[in-house]
Amino acid sequence: MEKDKQRIVVDAGGLVAGRLASIVAKMLLRGEEVVIVNAEKALVTGEKMSVINRFKRRLKWRTYYNPERRGVKRSRMPDRLLKRMIRGMLPRKKKRGREALKRLKVYIGLPEEFKDVEKIIFEDAKPRKVNEKYVTLAEISRNIGGLKE
Repeated sequence: MEKDKQRIVVDAGGLVAGRLASIVAKMLLRGEEVVIVNAEKALVTGEKMSVINRFKRRLKWRTYYNPERRGVKRSRMPDRLLKRMIRGMLPRKKKRGREALKRLKVYIGLPEEFKDVEKIIFEDAKPRKVNEKYVTLAEISRNIGGLKE
């Protein structure tokens, strides 16, 4: 039962993904269990096409000889994209970084089990400018071949 007290549910809707990732990474390193819902509604700031092209570049293969065996295959789903951002902010090659990532759960939408739970929205992760240009992770995912319409 003690783990239920430490579980924190975060609503990613309308929050900037990078700022959210840094806050969540610090919470995970402190030993807290974090659940992120509505991952597809998280924002990436910037001009729409430049952001999408940045994500597309990461999907290209590194070789033409045997593309199935070479290079890193990146995920295209919004929940996996957000989890990868958080993973990038955790310590590499250290046991505590791997253990911290195991305490993280990321969901597309709002699962039934978290509908009645109070969700946290971080003020620091909201967009700073009123007219700031942004793209949601759902739009990025659709453009790189993840989500279907």
